[in-house]
Amino acid sequence: MAEIYLDNAATTPPSAPVIDAVHHALATAWGNPSSVHTKGLEAERVVTEARQRLAAALRARPDEIVFTSGGTEANALAVKGAARARAGRYRHIVTGMTEHPSVFNACEALEEEGFSVTYLPVDEAGRVSPEAVLDALRDDTGLVTLMWVNNETGALHPVADIAAAVKRARPDVWLHVDAVQALGKVPVRLDQVPVDLLTVSGHKIHGPKGIGALFVRSGVRVKPLFGAGTQEKGLRSGTENVPGIAGFGAALAETMTRMDQAAARMRALKELLWERISEAAPFALRNGPADPELTAPHILSVSFPGLKGEVLVHALAQRGVYVSTGSACSSRRRTGARVLKAMGLDDRRADGTLRLSLSAATTEEDVTEAAARIAAVAHELREFAVF
Repeated sequence: MAEIYLDNAATTPPSAPVIDAVHHALATAWGNPSSVHTKGLEAERVVTEARQRLAAALRARPDEIVFTSGGTEANALAVKGAARARAGRYRHIVTGMTEHPSVFNACEALEEEGFSVTYLPVDEAGRVSPEAVLDALRDDTGLVTLMWVNNETGALHPVADIAAAVKRARPDVWLHVDAVQALGKVPVRLDQVPVDLLTVSGHKIHGPKGIGALFVRSGVRVKPLFGAGTQEKGLRSGTENVPGIAGFGAALAETMTRMDQAAARMRALKELLWERISEAAPFALRNGPADPELTAPHILSVSFPGLKGEVLVHALAQRGVYVSTGSACSSRRRTGARVLKAMGLDDRRADGTLRLSLSAATTEEDVTEAAARIAAVAHELREFAVF
């Protein structure tokens, strides 16, 4: 039985060019980038090239890119670092109820430090409106932090509209965007969207794990989370992860050159996947915006009311189909499906939800066969469920 991987929002398999880049960095560019001799300069060159590549992809400047250990650290650096840097005057933060745990937990931690946080509700599609953000602003608001693409439902927040509205109303408020699920799937152009901080990650675009980055717009001051080293402009102490950075750079080169084509293909396959599931299992319900154009091209959230998502995940794994119930960062300790319940889903629907996520490598055969196996497992489990 062929395996079908539909958990790409959790992580993507590294591509051949990425593996080659990581191997090359380990084998030849193994010096410390801070060293001034030849081996150090070789490693520094790898870091510089990747930094330039990411800056070009985001339409930013290379000196505005800070490499981190991943999206979680970058989110924490953005939220905690920005809040603490402005704590004297700005003690209020605005975020959403459906944010990634790394942002949501960072905001909760800041509340323990005396900051005030407004958690914005979302509509039934899982989106926050610009009007809601503007209404939440206060005189002491210093930071708005929202994700571009919801990692569980694929819902697209109107980030460009929100950023423009916030900057018109309050130019002094900084805006952080978690773009981990957006990079390589939707256009992320910082010359057109006036955000101050933006998070990306390597392993969501077929790069290695353990590498991410934070865009820090020139003029924005962020306090480091730890240490006092000089690496990454003093914002991220410690020797740079040269192999990871090399792999990230290779992933960017491969992903960004084919983004539009790959996104259109993933969107078509996602709609085909839903069509086949809904035909074979009419009791299935789709979550998120009704308009597919208001969702990311690679994430599909489907509920099977009355069933248990975890049971579905394990049963499908036995059939060679790999999916998840939601965020990989919280799937081992479900917290009541916070994101789905914020959208108004009841327990039966929220608890029976699967997240199906595609990549550029997903094929039509994968989608049609996965839909058949998912529907078959759902029907089998319904025979034993109590309704």
